[in-house]
Amino acid sequence: MSATLLPSVKRFLPEGWNDNAIVWRAPYFHSLSVEFTKSQVVASIPGFFFCVWYAMKKHWLANNVLGVAFCIQGIEMLSLGSFKTGGILLAGLFFYDIFWVFFTPVMVSVAKSFDAPIKLLFPTADAARPFSMLGLGDIVIPGIFVALALRFDVSRGIKSHSYFNSAFLGYTAGLTVTIAVMNWFRAAQPALLYIVPGVIGFVAVHCLWNGEVKPLLEFTEAQADDKEGGDPDHESKKAD
Repeated sequence: MSATLLPSVKRFLPEGWNDNAIVWRAPYFHSLSVEFTKSQVVASIPGFFFCVWYAMKKHWLANNVLGVAFCIQGIEMLSLGSFKTGGILLAGLFFYDIFWVFFTPVMVSVAKSFDAPIKLLFPTADAARPFSMLGLGDIVIPGIFVALALRFDVSRGIKSHSYFNSAFLGYTAGLTVTIAVMNWFRAAQPALLYIVPGVIGFVAVHCLWNGEVKPLLEFTEAQADDKEGGDPDHESKKAD
């Protein structure tokens, strides 16, 4: 929660609070140390009180805010490396989700019984089914693929984020179908059954339409890092 709030909090604090790290070392155990900035301390205050509210009330809204924070941090820290890896991962989880939801009661039972922000809760008007649930894995895993599409746009200097828009639209379409089918049959649905074809399908149609299949399949996140970090040779040539 604190890490998610930090980028917004940093805008209102002095510059020195963001850069100058403070190192705390445990007494008698000097090898144990923690490094932090004043900005992180400030961001941890609302995060701490929010988590106290969640622990005391277990309110569904608090659960969702913490869940979204987990998703943001997960998508930020994890990477797929390439669209090939992403496609293989999503294809495997497509069948994984179908098996554990349709053929065994394990996934649904765990989601219902585990009282922690591992899912998003949405109130319903049905007393027998007070909440609809969406697992964080159904957000983070496709979200990493959507983030990869954004990095692909950045690496090619595309300001309109066209592939990101396609991937995000595919996710939205898949999630919409999931909700519609779940309410139609009034039964738990494997969200990745609909989200994976939506995300991969929209991106695939987009790159086929633009004739950019080869650049997309050859793309790696190292290229995006080089683009963001800058090329010293390129900068020197530009200066000349």
